[in-house]
Order: sequence, then C-alpha cells, then structure tokens
Amino acid sequence: MSNNTIFDDVFRTMLQKMPQMAIPLINEVFGKDYPENIKLKQGRNEFYTKDGKVITDSHFQIEEKIYHLECQSTKDATMMFRMIEYDFSVALESVGRENETSRIYFPHSCVLYLRDTQGPEEMKLELLMPDGQRVEYKVPVIYQQRYTKEIIFQKRLFFLLPFYIMRYEKAKKELEKNQEKLQEMLEEYRSIEKCLEEEFLYQDREKEYRDMVELIIRIADYILRDSQEVRKGFGKVMGGKVLELESDKLIKKGIELEKENTEKERRRADAAEAEVKRLKLLLQEKQ
Repeated sequence: MSNNTIFDDVFRTMLQKMPQMAIPLINEVFGKDYPENIKLKQGRNEFYTKDGKVITDSHFQIEEKIYHLECQSTKDATMMFRMIEYDFSVALESVGRENETSRIYFPHSCVLYLRDTQGPEEMKLELLMPDGQRVEYKVPVIYQQRYTKEIIFQKRLFFLLPFYIMRYEKAKKELEKNQEKLQEMLEEYRSIEKCLEEEFLYQDREKEYRDMVELIIRIADYILRDSQEVRKGFGKVMGGKVLELESDKLIKKGIELEKENTEKERRRADAAEAEVKRLKLLLQEKQ
C-alpha cells in the first residue's frame, strides 16, 4: 500500500475482504437493524466516465437495497460532485421500466470523514431540471473521530478501528516528550487489543482478529512514521500479540510434527522387530 492511498487502501481492503464489518456501520448511518451475518452481494468496483476516467467505487447490495460507502481523509469541496457521479454510474446498472417510464434507482450513500470532527450531518446538492423541478440529492456524513472506543465496541463499529489512531495525529510531538501522555495512549490500545481478543480471538475468529490488527498497525505505521519512540511502543502493544500467536502456531506445528515423526519411527521399529522375529522363525524351521 502506498502512503498516498493508505486510507483508501485499508478502507477498500475491509470492504472487499471483511465486508460483514460494514453492516453495523450501515445500521448506524441509515437506521437499519441488519444482522451481521446477513447475505451481502458486492458490486463491481470500476466504472468509466465519458472522458475515460476510471472511478473506483465501493458498493454492495443487502436484500433489495444498494449501499455505497466512500472514505475521505479531509473535507473536499468536490466530494459531492464525485459522489453523484459515482451514484449515477451505480444507478445505471439497476434500470427499471414501468408504464412506459424508465426508472433508475440511486444507491443509499454515505461519506466517512477520517480527520474532521465538525461539519454538517449530510451533504446536499440541488438539481434544477429544465421544466423547473428541483430535486435535492443528499448524502449523510459520518465522522469517525466522534466515536470513542467505548461506543465503537458497544455498537460493534469495528470498521472504524484502523482509523482510530488518527485522533493522535496532531499530538505526536507531545507524545514523544510526555511519557505520561504516551502511556495513556498505549493503555488505550491495550484496552482495544483486549476487546478485540474477546470479540474475535476467543470466538474462534483468529483470521479476522489478525486481519484487523494488521490493518490497525498499517495505518498507525503511517500516522506515526516520524515518531519512532511512539511507533515502537505502539508496535509492542498491538504487534506483539500477533507475533505471539504466530510463534504459538509454529510451536504447535513443531510438536505435531515431532509426534508424527515419533509415531512413524515407532511403527518402523515395530515393523523391523516383527521382521526379525519372522526371520528367526524361518531359520528355526530350516534347522
């Protein structure tokens, strides 16, 4: 993952490889109550504008509704125009017709802002039709930094966890100089890691646990790239458990191989002993 697209890359990796974690986020934004194991159908992620530009999109279908999520690190004045372009491209794939009237169905869309904490709850764009009609296009906005770790775990918004470190982005210098503040941050992540263990590791969902921790570390490595001591402390808290798990797995595999080899050797010894007995009996019979 390149530094310039690290946030988009992690965002899309989660949508593509861990899509079920987006369900609680959909529930939060759109007031739904979908179970996390509901069937989810992912849409294609490339569309082309009239000038040939590729649009990378993140959308999927739950039951009869289509949802489209976008991630933005900071506010962008062009975001609303890009959203309607994305949504129109998605809508063209669901064209309907009734009583000689063609109809396209726009997806339910939202934008996740990573750095901003203040702003409107939704973006609005008014479409003025030639006949005077006015159509208001609205997209809800969610600000990840408004969510504490307690709320994230309470509402199961694990999708936001990789970006949680961004609330410490402006405090990096203070963390380097103030050990007390650094320990407070590391303690918060110890709490996060423990909660992840309870939610995933202890529920026989080790792969999801590993994937989540890896994505958390990738964002943290980028945010803390100029703060070696802070980054080092963070790595010990979040990375140590994954290494321990890998070590435990290798040790377990080694023990299993040793048992397997011991069993093979035992069988060979038994077979050799039986062969010796058989040969002795043959010699006795000849004598």
